[in-house]
Amino acid sequence: MFRDKTILVTGGTGSFGHKFIPMTLEKYNPRKIIVFSRDEMKQWEMAKLFQGDDRMRFFIGDVRDKDRLYRALDGVDYVVHAAATKIVPTAEYNPFECIKTNINGAMNLIDACIDKGVKGVVALSTDKASSPINLYGATKLASDKLFVAGNSYSGGHETKFSVVRYGNVMGSRGSVIPFFMSIRDQGVLPITDPRMTRFMISLEQGVELVWHAFEDMVGGEIYVKKIPSMKVKDLARVVAPEAKQEVVGIRPGEKLHEQMIGAEDSYFTYEYEEHFKILPNINNWGSCEERIKDGKKVEEGFVYSSDNNSEWMTDEALQAWIEGHFSEIGKI
Repeated sequence: MFRDKTILVTGGTGSFGHKFIPMTLEKYNPRKIIVFSRDEMKQWEMAKLFQGDDRMRFFIGDVRDKDRLYRALDGVDYVVHAAATKIVPTAEYNPFECIKTNINGAMNLIDACIDKGVKGVVALSTDKASSPINLYGATKLASDKLFVAGNSYSGGHETKFSVVRYGNVMGSRGSVIPFFMSIRDQGVLPITDPRMTRFMISLEQGVELVWHAFEDMVGGEIYVKKIPSMKVKDLARVVAPEAKQEVVGIRPGEKLHEQMIGAEDSYFTYEYEEHFKILPNINNWGSCEERIKDGKKVEEGFVYSSDNNSEWMTDEALQAWIEGHFSEIGKI
């Protein structure tokens, strides 16, 4: 699919980009991958990892700047949109900045991709976009709606837009596993609530979901990976079995449980072996056989959340994952 094609990754120096790029270079051998991001130091550090690989390009820019996007998208076949303001408390205290990146940036990218003739765009979403209670989730819900509607907005152009949605990425920078590992020697780990649950997905699984979206999409689908859940208190126990746990309360804008598919989405959601697919409820796309393929309609009122999940990660599975990825945890 990507062989001899050019791919641009917005926010490409983040955790997702650090996994997507080497995996895609190895599997598909694209003509070029362009990293589009605004942090020159992160680009400098990342470029050193790919020194000598003439398939890599680095482009300083911000999704808020439409003119810069137009320049970066010259000759691009596919786009992965990973750029976002995503730390929940940061968004709560800096709402204008979050909206400029997550909503205005999405609109800029949609316009630019249509005008530049990009073949396909997959935008990364989050569990927080389902029934959002914080600003970050609300902006990502708006972003999801923009990318879904982009398929109609594109008119006679051939650009396709779809979305992938997943939860807590295990071991990524700023996530709970490296945080607990960094303070476990202190003997006390802060737990927001002993009932709290989270979905658990690896970066490799996130990359594979994006690949699948590009191969499968007709346009407007939201892909949700089937992944296990775990209680945060159990996760803390695996990371630091000797440490005490101190309940500190939920942070501003934080949910007790993660949700990736809400009851209102159940009318347009189909189940597959390894994922769910939420179809658009506009233009009769929700009943489109080409989009449904071999999917099975979920029951009315179906909710996919981390507390009602049928699959749970065991202590042994988490410990094995930590041991196998120890050198990467918190680094990307």
